[in-house]
Amino acid sequence: MEAKGLDWLLVPLHQLVSWGAAAAMVFGGVVPYIPQYRDIRRTQNAEGFSTYVCLVLLVANILRILFWFGRHFESPLLWQSVVMILTMLLMLRLCTEVRVANELNVKRRFFAAADNKDEEIRVAPKRSYLDLDPHHFWRWSSFGDYVQCVLAFTGVAGYVTYLSIDSALFVETLGFLAVLTEAMLGVPQLYRNHRLQSTEGMSIKMVLMWTSGDTFKTAYFLLNGAPLQFSVCGLLQVLVDLAILGQAYAFTRHPLKPAPHATHPASAKAL
Repeated sequence: MEAKGLDWLLVPLHQLVSWGAAAAMVFGGVVPYIPQYRDIRRTQNAEGFSTYVCLVLLVANILRILFWFGRHFESPLLWQSVVMILTMLLMLRLCTEVRVANELNVKRRFFAAADNKDEEIRVAPKRSYLDLDPHHFWRWSSFGDYVQCVLAFTGVAGYVTYLSIDSALFVETLGFLAVLTEAMLGVPQLYRNHRLQSTEGMSIKMVLMWTSGDTFKTAYFLLNGAPLQFSVCGLLQVLVDLAILGQAYAFTRHPLKPAPHATHPASAKAL
């Protein structure tokens, strides 16, 4: 009797919590990129962010959306992919503009220092998606080239999915590839830390944000009965995040003496 009397409070409260969890699921994945975006705009330096992160997340989320057409899953997960794709395109646009501008500035400083007034400033050759040059893949000079590449990939993947949508094996494999691609996002960072025996230049705060976000996401998958691929790869993401945190702890306690004039490459996970 008393429990029924509390229904007027518990039902709306449960609904509110569900909406909050769904909103966190949709927008939580892009939160770590907000300070990264603002920092790049403020410093006009994108060297600390690898655009291959955008490539991995674009591929993973396009495949996840295509997977939805073969096997429907929770709507917040679908909208999360849409929001993440838009976010990665914004990051790509900013990074491309900053990188091209910095390359031009370097050229100008070089010729100014050489005091070569008779020679024109030569701009770095434009690199285009249509050049099909593997050495410059994903390092093009125009944001439009990235958009063309994404649209081409979406078109080809969408056409293959349309032809094979009735195959349960294809649909399940597609879903597994989608979430496995995203789960592997931290592996380059893990390898980079291991190779350098250092986590210098890596933000611990960002790793903690990734770990908490991946943990929440995995719990959401398990509690809402998401396809098995989501839960397995979510657990894999958490394990990779914990391994990176373990590296940070180990290398802080036993730092490696830096070699003279050593340079540290940019983080692969944009941490």
